[in-house]
Amino acid sequence: MTGGCLWTTGLLLLVCVKVAVWANDGDAVFIREFTLIRRDHLPEEPLHDSSQKPEDPSSRTARSEEDRDTLWDAWGSWSECSRTCGGGASYSLRRCLSSKTCEGQNIKYRTCSNVDCPPETGDFRAQQCSAHADVRYQGQYHEWLPVYNDPDNPCALKCKANGSGLVVELAPKVLDGTRCYTESLDMCISGVCQIVGCDHELGSTAKEDNCGVCSGDGSSCRLVRGHYKSQHASGKTEDTVVVIPYKSRHVRLVLKGPDHLYVESKTLQGVKGELDLDTSGQFHLENTTLDYQKLSDKEILRITGPLGADFTVKVQFATGADSVIQYIYYQPIIHRWRETDFFPCSVTCGGGYQLTSAECFDLRSGRVVVDQYCHYYPENVKPKPKLQECNMEPCLASDGYKQIMPYDLYHPLPRWESSPWTACSTSCGGGIQSRSVSCVEEDMQGTITATEEWKCLYSPKTAILQPCNTFDCPTWLAQEWSPCTVTCGQGLRYRVVLCIDHRGLHAGGCNPTTKPHIKEECLATVPCYKSIDTLPVEAKPVWHKQAIELEEEITVTEEPTFIPGPWQPCSQTCGAGTQQRTVKCQVLLSFSQTVADLPDDECGGVKPASIQPCYRTPCSGVSGQGKENKKEGEEEEEEEEGETPEREELHDWEYEGFTECSESCGGGVQEAVVICLNKQTREAADQSLCVSSRRPPQLLQDCKTQPCPPRWETGEWSSCSATCGVGLMTRTVACTHRPSRDSNRTEVLRDEECQNPKPSPVQACNRFDCPPMWDKNDWGQCSQSCGGGVQKRQVLCKQRLADGSILELPDTFCPSKSPANQQPCAKQECPPHWVTTNWSQCSVSCGNGIQTLQAICRKQGEDGRYWTIDPKNCSLIARPTRIRPCSLRLCENSIKPNPTILAQRKVYIQWRKGKKLQLVVGGYGYLLPWTTVVLRCPTRHFRKGHIRWLKEGKPLVSLPHLSITPLGYVKIQQVRASDAGIYTCIAGQAQEHFVLQIIGSKQKLSVSESWLLANGQQKVRQPDVASAGERFQELPISLNQYDSIVEHLLELKSSVQDEKDITEKPHSSERNRSTLEDERASAELSSPVVLIADTHRLDEITHNLSEGLGGPHGEQLIAQLLSELTMTQGETNDSTLHPPESAESSTQEPLLYKPKAHTTRSRNPVIIQRPRKVGAVPSSEMIVHVGLPALLQKPVASLELRCEALGNPEPSLTWTKNGKELLYNSRVGLLPTGSLRIQSPSKVDEGLYTCTARNRLGSTSLSSWLQITGGKGRNCVQGNSMGANGPICSERSNSSQSAEMCHGQRCPLRWRVDPWSPCSATCGGGSQTRTVRCMRGPEGRSREVESQLCLDTGRRPSDSRLCNLLPCARWATTSWGPCHGQCVGPSLATQHRHVYCQNTNGTKVPYRMCSGLHRPSSLKNCSTEGCALHWRIGPWTQCTATCGRHGFQSRQVTCAHRRTGKATREHHCMWRPRPSSWQRCNILSCGRAGECRDSTRYCEKVRQLELCPLPQFKSRCCHSCRNT
Repeated sequence: MTGGCLWTTGLLLLVCVKVAVWANDGDAVFIREFTLIRRDHLPEEPLHDSSQKPEDPSSRTARSEEDRDTLWDAWGSWSECSRTCGGGASYSLRRCLSSKTCEGQNIKYRTCSNVDCPPETGDFRAQQCSAHADVRYQGQYHEWLPVYNDPDNPCALKCKANGSGLVVELAPKVLDGTRCYTESLDMCISGVCQIVGCDHELGSTAKEDNCGVCSGDGSSCRLVRGHYKSQHASGKTEDTVVVIPYKSRHVRLVLKGPDHLYVESKTLQGVKGELDLDTSGQFHLENTTLDYQKLSDKEILRITGPLGADFTVKVQFATGADSVIQYIYYQPIIHRWRETDFFPCSVTCGGGYQLTSAECFDLRSGRVVVDQYCHYYPENVKPKPKLQECNMEPCLASDGYKQIMPYDLYHPLPRWESSPWTACSTSCGGGIQSRSVSCVEEDMQGTITATEEWKCLYSPKTAILQPCNTFDCPTWLAQEWSPCTVTCGQGLRYRVVLCIDHRGLHAGGCNPTTKPHIKEECLATVPCYKSIDTLPVEAKPVWHKQAIELEEEITVTEEPTFIPGPWQPCSQTCGAGTQQRTVKCQVLLSFSQTVADLPDDECGGVKPASIQPCYRTPCSGVSGQGKENKKEGEEEEEEEEGETPEREELHDWEYEGFTECSESCGGGVQEAVVICLNKQTREAADQSLCVSSRRPPQLLQDCKTQPCPPRWETGEWSSCSATCGVGLMTRTVACTHRPSRDSNRTEVLRDEECQNPKPSPVQACNRFDCPPMWDKNDWGQCSQSCGGGVQKRQVLCKQRLADGSILELPDTFCPSKSPANQQPCAKQECPPHWVTTNWSQCSVSCGNGIQTLQAICRKQGEDGRYWTIDPKNCSLIARPTRIRPCSLRLCENSIKPNPTILAQRKVYIQWRKGKKLQLVVGGYGYLLPWTTVVLRCPTRHFRKGHIRWLKEGKPLVSLPHLSITPLGYVKIQQVRASDAGIYTCIAGQAQEHFVLQIIGSKQKLSVSESWLLANGQQKVRQPDVASAGERFQELPISLNQYDSIVEHLLELKSSVQDEKDITEKPHSSERNRSTLEDERASAELSSPVVLIADTHRLDEITHNLSEGLGGPHGEQLIAQLLSELTMTQGETNDSTLHPPESAESSTQEPLLYKPKAHTTRSRNPVIIQRPRKVGAVPSSEMIVHVGLPALLQKPVASLELRCEALGNPEPSLTWTKNGKELLYNSRVGLLPTGSLRIQSPSKVDEGLYTCTARNRLGSTSLSSWLQITGGKGRNCVQGNSMGANGPICSERSNSSQSAEMCHGQRCPLRWRVDPWSPCSATCGGGSQTRTVRCMRGPEGRSREVESQLCLDTGRRPSDSRLCNLLPCARWATTSWGPCHGQCVGPSLATQHRHVYCQNTNGTKVPYRMCSGLHRPSSLKNCSTEGCALHWRIGPWTQCTATCGRHGFQSRQVTCAHRRTGKATREHHCMWRPRPSSWQRCNILSCGRAGECRDSTRYCEKVRQLELCPLPQFKSRCCHSCRNT
């Protein structure tokens, strides 16, 4: 094995430089790196090649197309991650399949476990250093601490010994996944630092933007710059520099001066903190690291962020000069768009769509706010809605429709998908480019597959060809010639030649061979009067030409002037050199006409250059090599003068385009750019290589002469509308236009004329919480319009928050005293006004007249009292006039009907407590105490206000709980025993009585002796209150006439309740009291409040009970009466008596009135008669309670005649049919309850069924008539006492109920119909027929007669009808889709197909057409190798503690393929529970109570961070903290 490994005596850290063992054929065999093992666990023999197990070929993936073209095998599966958290590395291998050398690498890496480690895990590099703590180095043990950020080799494990400062490289490589640098995501892999982007991908260049967003565009924050200057003269000792908000990043402050910085913090919860920066170093405040540097003349504060709270940077003033602070930071935009979850699906089944929206989210408060907050920031772009399919499962056959939600507005998938355009066929002048377009659809997993094109034809197919690069190709454009470079003789002139593209811009792309020349010779018309030279100007030596020009242009004057001398020859005969000249400050002395030299500072202006580069001809040898570089002794042939003509220069000046225009529009200038060009390479060279004297002159040209387009012009921001909370600043924004460049006036245009987006005219300001302050509402209306009143207002303590909301606080939060909430008003004197007094006397002495309302003029004095004044003072005010009719005694000649009282002969028995009862005079009332009663006296031809009331013959006196209302009725609040008695209502000559008794009161009602008349009969005499002298009017009324019946009804009520509690709830003792009370309350609510009986009905029962109430017949009559009263209450009482009818329990249970069966008292049998049949039963079964008719209009599976009886002893039940003993068989039999069941009842079962209940005290019977013809009939019910042998039913109004009772012509006529024939068609519309006949005679012996005879019995039933009207349709399906749905089991996935309804022509029709047919399934399970997945579990990591309750360990749990081992997303394995990835460990006691030891491996860190004073750390690190 090549490379070296570091061996130690105790713990072996095997860190190999080379990670491969070379086989004979040169292939590399990979060995797992970085294994920490004990040395005593190593084998004695070293590893050999034969020890390497061959790799399992099944673990390799299929070879890709790329691999098939090379000599490589497929990549193997990914290795286990080197770390379980904090970012590690995983590798994959491949082998070379050839004996030759394969190009490329046999190993590749990727990152893994990119989740943060728990805080107590510690630093990964520090763990590797601490692994050597029990290994001797140079004969002794050391505690090793990591060395970070090594600039030479960041991936070597360098550690320093704690205390000694010894730094040692303990291993050449750190473990894979170790960070190269502390402030970077780059990680070491195989000893090499690999780049890792913020997306945790190897080799990625993704970086966080300044806002902390990976690959962001910086739009989620804003850059804030500013500076602050301290004012020592203000007298303050400190001041606030800047408040930096929560989540800000990249903060940098620099203080220059003697003052000192410190920082305060305030969390969003209001927790405050402070940090004094005393020395240079790192500080921590609110989970934020601050780097502070204190130098001699300045302080620097850096915070990378994000800030964990609002930071306020303050400055403490010191003596000396004022300090200047510059700061910069990136402030987050706290209101950001946040995408919502998907809305509910557009349909409940059958396949629909759902979409998302966006909401404005406040990062500080964590709340959703209105959208206007996010619109404040132009950087905020609202996300577009996303669309996805949902509820793809088919609708149930019973649905028949699918519910459409209101936002199902988008066209469904499939859709057209296009590939990118190909490159254009030409770069200019017009070409074409193409792309492919296909129809695709997306399944529930997001997989996109191609499908048939017809599915996308609902929208036009996108184009597959388009023209491109239609603009013209660039061309050369020559500018005008410049003036000649000389004013006499022969010179040069220049021009600019540009390559102009289709946009009019200078660009490349022109053919260089066709470029026009940029300079030419020119001849000035003025001859030069100098030495006659035949050579043109350019052919002369440069210094000669320049000297001539200088002599012509600069001469000595009487003002001090710089006078340059002639240029000396070039320092080099070939190549580049320099030449010099003298420049003197000279002046012409006018009196002597001589030139004098002066110091340079006497001359104004810039001194001309005295040295410049020069270039004559290229050298013949190596470029730039002079004679002085020749080797000694080497002969050099001197070039003879005049042997060859002067060579052309290698470099020359050339125009290269223009600078940018000075104005963007409205006319500007641009200058031609001059460059030094190498003529051979045509590339730009340094300007020193060109002759400066030949530099072309400066050329200027006009540009951007077109008028400026309209543009937005903004004004200054106004002051903020609010000093705190959130305010607005406004500014004027107008679209303006300047007609011409020279014009100073601007025109204001419409906003539509400006193309760019309009700047915002408003922006938020002062966005911080206001202090609590008083909020005063407007004053309310004055209590008086004059004469002095008061008006009030509401004053609240409120606080406006930074998000614009207003918080209401207690008054103690506001600092000052509360403003007044009441003040006087309307102090002016009131004018006089009319005041109404009494009504005048009636205008007539008898009959009907009118009355007028009288008024007086009054005025309020200063003392507040009113004074009556002269009516003239009120003459300006309209006098109130009101008239009302009045009625006195009847005139003698008038005829008026006598008044009458609409009495009701009723007996009211209160059954349970109620809020208020309405009673009418003329009857009796038995009420429960503490009930509110309204006793009404309805009259005709009499005013209700004139009704008089008596009690016991005396006028009724109002009491605190008893009153007579203006409408003439008596209201008694919470009636009591003293209210019992006889109440009399008097209307004119008419009067009616009402006897009121209290249930539970033992006193009997009686009347005074003056009311008793002769013959021993009680008669109540009522004196006429109108004239006491008239004779008494008498009305006989029996006081206690119905007391006995009422007592028995109430006794029966109590026995019913007790019977229910015992017989129907046998386990009530096991149920809690609240449940029983709830059930009793619900039963009471379902029973009537009052039973109302007619007096004549009670009189009839009293007459029938001549034998006394103790007999069984009497009990039967009382039970029957109670059943009647409770069944009719819903019809007789509209105000309070409406028992609910929604549930069987509420309608049936309270109506069971049973005699007490559990007491020792014996009772006769009683059969309970139900008011109706039981409700909630299957349609195939029918239950009828005996006593009700059983009318079967359609066949049923079974019929139950239910007979329920009570008695003591318990009665036995027997059944008869038509008066004879009933014969039982397989169809007709008794149930265990004694009820009768008939299976599949038919015509032979018709008849009268009687249930008889018997015990030793007597018997009773109840009957029901069973009829199956469908005709209407009446039930015949007869209760028989003991020994009753009378007819079963002596009177029958409907003869059809008994077939045996008719003979011959007297038998009724009826229609008989046969069953319908089968439909003539199964779909699309058919018909059915049946036979209809007229029959006469009893059932079983009837015969058919002419149809005309039955016409009087009713309309003839129809004998034909239409059927199966729905169009012919069937369910159709597409073929099953691919098996790539969600994994639902081992090797099981789901696959889909479309199910639709189509007619016989193959056309799709609505689903309801097929609603009656069985719908095929659109989803089924399928077998796929892709779901052969399982949870792959890694080994547990080392426990974080050796004992105690705080240790834990973790392991890697991934969803992997069984065959390939390839990891996949976890949700594919979720059909099986996920194993836990962490657990507690070493949960053992940490030794004896007195033993001092460490229970965690992080105790050294605890001691270094000085955490030992805290009890929770000191108890776990007792040994390390013992000396602190």
